[in-house]
Amino acid sequence: MKKISAIFALALGAALPANAQYDADTENGVVSLADHRGFTFATKKGDFQFKPYLLVQTAANYNYYDDAGLDPAYNQDNVANSGFSVPYAVLGFTGKAFGIVTFNLSINAAGSGGGLLQQAWADIQPKAAFGVRVGKFKTPFSHAYLTTLGETLFPVMPVSLTAPVVMPYSLNAVTPHIGTGFDLGAEVHGLLGGKWGWQAGVFNGTGAAVNTATKTLSDDWHIPSLLYAARLTWQPRGVMPASQGDSRRLDSRKMLLALSGSVNVESENESTNDFRFGAEWVWLSGRWYVGVEAYYMHVGFTKRQKIDRSFNYWGGYAQVGYFITPKLQAALRYDFYERNATSKGGLLNMPAAGLNYYIDKINVKLQGMYQYTGRMGHARQMDRDEDNLGLATSTAVIMAQYTF
Repeated sequence: MKKISAIFALALGAALPANAQYDADTENGVVSLADHRGFTFATKKGDFQFKPYLLVQTAANYNYYDDAGLDPAYNQDNVANSGFSVPYAVLGFTGKAFGIVTFNLSINAAGSGGGLLQQAWADIQPKAAFGVRVGKFKTPFSHAYLTTLGETLFPVMPVSLTAPVVMPYSLNAVTPHIGTGFDLGAEVHGLLGGKWGWQAGVFNGTGAAVNTATKTLSDDWHIPSLLYAARLTWQPRGVMPASQGDSRRLDSRKMLLALSGSVNVESENESTNDFRFGAEWVWLSGRWYVGVEAYYMHVGFTKRQKIDRSFNYWGGYAQVGYFITPKLQAALRYDFYERNATSKGGLLNMPAAGLNYYIDKINVKLQGMYQYTGRMGHARQMDRDEDNLGLATSTAVIMAQYTF
């Protein structure tokens, strides 16, 4: 009963934090109604607005892997997953109706399967303090994911959020990662006093690639096996744009503190219950952007797995951006990840550096970065090799982005 009570307290946002980011600059996470790029249709009364938008990213990628995990007998190369890619090719529309309804639909043509539908939601918010959003949208966890697509400091997300954990069992279905991203669900949210943002929601917990209802009831806790999430933010200078640097906002003076938490009940094919907690601080001041974020995940197996063990993982990153000129932004990031559980020790540390150049007249953003994946503190060479499996030692990305 204690576990069940904790779940509902979390869903109600009683103890854990949330973030209201639904201001005019961040309505859909791609291009907002307030953005001057492209065009917007509206009725004479202004009670209905409709804005189509597009975002295309094209990248050149280079990834070098060390010898750990490679089998020379199969002629596996150290250089792999390299060449050209299209991370996103998003076409969608957003709008407002009757002054209280916001809606958004977007397709990512670069995706596949359920990932083709990137977002599809409607939001009814009669007051700033309370609103309801339903559909497919970003779960309330992690500044890195909640940043507007196309306005991130680096073209690649922190590895500590996206790479699956390493477990000492041959369970191919149990590979959770700390980040949650897009999902299907419903949430309540609001902004109190122009400074306190809150969100509390329930989601499928299956991620962006699944658009169908596949969940059941928890055998252990006897509640729906869903993702329960909540988030709280303090924004003393008003709502912060969900941006990690924008050449059009060099006069911004904003700060954000946030806490968030979630539990994914019987996730990973009903095999584990995953608890996540995160904290972050973000600061925008003129040409400077600074972001610091840390997160923790506890993975416990369900009774049906007959594994009387649990595992703890944590990670985080610190990054800073500075506009050397009004159009050229330099970026540094240090990312770290306890990927093989605290019981084994050892960390992945991933420093990265980059440059971003904005060509605002034609809505183009150019990004380039290099990241190195290092390892430290492992007790055994086997642990050191396992920690790096599937991750490139050296990564370089050059990306061009166009939006309207």
